[in-house]
Parts: sequence; C-alpha cells; structure tokens
Amino acid sequence: MTLVLGIESSCDETACAIVRDGHAVLANVIASQHELHEEYAGVVPEIASRAHVERIVPVLRRATADAGVTLGDIDAVSVGHRPGLIGALLVGVAAAKALAWSLGKPLIGIDHIHAHLYAGLLDRPGEPADRPPDHAELFPALGLVVSGGHTALYRTTSPIDIKRLGATIDDAVGEAYDKVATMLDLPYPGGPNLDRLALEGDDHAHDFPISRLDRDSLDFSFSGLKTAVLYTIRGLPQRDSAGGSSFTRGPSDLTPKQKADIAASFQRAAIRALILKIERALDQSSDFRSLLIGGGVSANMRLRHDLADLCRTRDLPLMLPPMDYCMDNAAMIAGLAYHMLRAGLVDDLTLRAEPTSRIEQR
Repeated sequence: MTLVLGIESSCDETACAIVRDGHAVLANVIASQHELHEEYAGVVPEIASRAHVERIVPVLRRATADAGVTLGDIDAVSVGHRPGLIGALLVGVAAAKALAWSLGKPLIGIDHIHAHLYAGLLDRPGEPADRPPDHAELFPALGLVVSGGHTALYRTTSPIDIKRLGATIDDAVGEAYDKVATMLDLPYPGGPNLDRLALEGDDHAHDFPISRLDRDSLDFSFSGLKTAVLYTIRGLPQRDSAGGSSFTRGPSDLTPKQKADIAASFQRAAIRALILKIERALDQSSDFRSLLIGGGVSANMRLRHDLADLCRTRDLPLMLPPMDYCMDNAAMIAGLAYHMLRAGLVDDLTLRAEPTSRIEQR
C-alpha cells in the first residue's frame, strides 16, 4: 500500500488530498475562495496568494483527519507546481518541500494540466476501492482538457506519457464562457451560471459560428464566437460625432428569454466546436481506446451529455471525472504522482513553481 499526499494551489482553490495506490481517494479537502473574488468578478492573484497562506495548514490537517492517517504514514508528497498564478503556486510548493524534507519522503512535482487528464481514472466517491483498476486497456487514449485557462487535445499512451495534439489559438473555452457571462451581466462565477441559464433557452435561436480552422487542424478558436455573441447583445458599433464608436444597447435591454436564448445558442456552438475536434482526432488515428476528459468545464452539463452521446456512437469508454474532481483538486495530483513515483520520476528540493506548462509548449 502506498499513500501519496497531494497539494494543489495553482489558482483560487487551496486543496489537499491523500490517495492510496493511485486510485483510492481517502481524503479530498478543498477550500474555495469564491467569496473573496466575487466582488471583482475574477481571481485577484494577490488575494489568492494570501488566502492560500492562511488556509494551507488547516486544509492539510483536515485531510489527514479525514483519511484517518498521520503524516508519518505518508509515503510521498506531491504538489501541482505548474502552470498557474506564480504567487499561489509558491505557497503550495513551499508547503510540499517543507513536508517532504521534514518527513524524509520523496517529493514529486506534478503538471496541473496533466493531472486533470488523470482525474477521470480516480475511483468514484462512495465506490469500493479494494483493488487498483487495470487501466492498460484504456491506452492509447485521446485526452481533452477544458478549463478557464486551457483547451487542448492530447495523445496519452499511459498515465504518465502525454503529447499535445492541438490547443486553443486564442481564448480557452472556459474563458469564453466567463466573458460571455459578463456580457450577459450574469453573477460570478460566470461559466456555471451561464450553463444553468442555457437550460432555459432555445439553442437554435441564434446561428453562432463554430470554429473549424484548417481541414485537418486539431487547434481551437473561440474569439470569433465570442465576438458574434457581443454583437448580438450590444449591436454593431456606431460612430459618434467625435469620431469614436459605441454600442447601441446593452444586456439590460434584453428580456430574460432573450438572454437565455443567447446563452443556449452560445453553448451549442462552443460545445460543438469541442466535439468536432474530438471527432477529427478520432478519425485521424484509429488506435485510440478511450476518451479522457478533465478540467473545470468538464462539469458543464451540455458537454457531459454530448460526450456521452459521442462515445456511445464510437463505442469508446468515456473517462469523465465525477463533479468532485472536475475543478482544481489535490486528488488528481496525488493520483498521478503515484505513477510518477513507481516510474522513479521524483524531484528534489530545487523544484520550482512555474507559471506555464511544459506540456503546453511541446
């Protein structure tokens, strides 16, 4: 039995988890900061960093208590050290280093984006976890990470071997959701609120563009969709007497039904763009055995429904994370770290916090 402690602090979630043998989640504690950032309608890095400092120790104590273990029982310490807000990452990395040094245990740095792809391989909350699952039959897998900062496709040949196939050339899909939510004057956090509003609307009320780029491209683009929604809400800019330009209307001029229709139509186009590129990747390579999904947008109800339909049609296993593991969490960090530990991929105390992902730079 191997117990790995994971720490996650890349943005505005202070998280700690303890995972046994890479799959059984014994504890998964997350301290959210939504209430701190709500008035700014977005994450303020300095506020996030200070909140991590205040919450990291209580979260760690809660995780060990929930798991029924002591720090002395831990076999390795892992931490998400890239990508993310540098000040926030520094808090988690410093805590992980201190723990690894004081306990005399291996330290494992984990790429946050890579960990999101692993989230769907963790045991479901409440399910028995006596034996480790055999994931060999799932690889090679096609992976999709969808979040506020990342939208990318990956080829994964094992839990630890990953290669990027395509990524967004402008906005991430989660960023597009948040921006459209702001255009519609929806409360923070914008993405989940837009998802709920879309349930009330007609998703064919507006024919928003679905980005395809080149015929064989596996990259994404959401800027054109976002602009089309902006003009639908506010009208085309009109020149004024001073030579400038301004919009003729705003979200306050829309009825609740009109807002819901725009949200639903935007969501249809955004999700269809994701599904289209998944289909294209599956058509380009016939050896994919499963589809791995991760990231905050994987909690989106329309996306989860359309992915399930796609995988039924393609007869592919869909490894979709439970809601508890969609958002930033430490269980995915500790789960992936178990496989890194088995492969001898450990770090020393020179491990650095890095704001960008090396996977994204391939």
